[in-house]
Amino acid sequence: MNASTIIFYILAATIIGGGLMAVTSRKIFRSAVFLLFSLIGIAGLYFFLDYEFIAAVQIIVYVGGIVVLIIFSIFLTHGSGEDMKRPHLGRSVFSALAAAFGCILTMFIISQPKTFPKPHYPGIEPSAANIGAQMLSTTEHGYILPFEVVSMLLLAAMIGCIVIAIKIKVPPHAILPETGEDDEETEIKAPVDVVDEINEPGLMTN
Repeated sequence: MNASTIIFYILAATIIGGGLMAVTSRKIFRSAVFLLFSLIGIAGLYFFLDYEFIAAVQIIVYVGGIVVLIIFSIFLTHGSGEDMKRPHLGRSVFSALAAAFGCILTMFIISQPKTFPKPHYPGIEPSAANIGAQMLSTTEHGYILPFEVVSMLLLAAMIGCIVIAIKIKVPPHAILPETGEDDEETEIKAPVDVVDEINEPGLMTN
């Protein structure tokens, strides 16, 4: 077993372990941290495959954007230390079956010999400059639209954090005054010491 295989297994264990802990932990803050480690493992896998641009996008968009906003929202709602409710058994079984089906489907697609056919035209070098120019291109094979969709996703995440952080303030005129309905039923009792002083012979007047 060489060093590349060991690095791959470490990254795979980080991704799978972080994902499993993120969905099984009852602490919402811990789930966000485990999700952070899982996404960092995916970025490391991209670096391992020499796709530096995609790894940088993974870190900037997901690790530095989405997960940080999730953690920020958790702190704003003051629910970082609270336990989440246990999921119903039906939901847990359905989630496990869906994950198993997705894994089996992915392995089946990869095992097919014609899943990834060789292109008939020469490809470009996957460098950061070429990928960036192609992403911002408005030609037929450009990716300017997905790039803008990702920016809208970040904007929506920021708006969601702002909405969560807003606290509703009740105006003074909206506070209902006390009705005093229970005042008639409430007896005003003087302290015992005061009653004793009043009942002393020297303080009694005819």
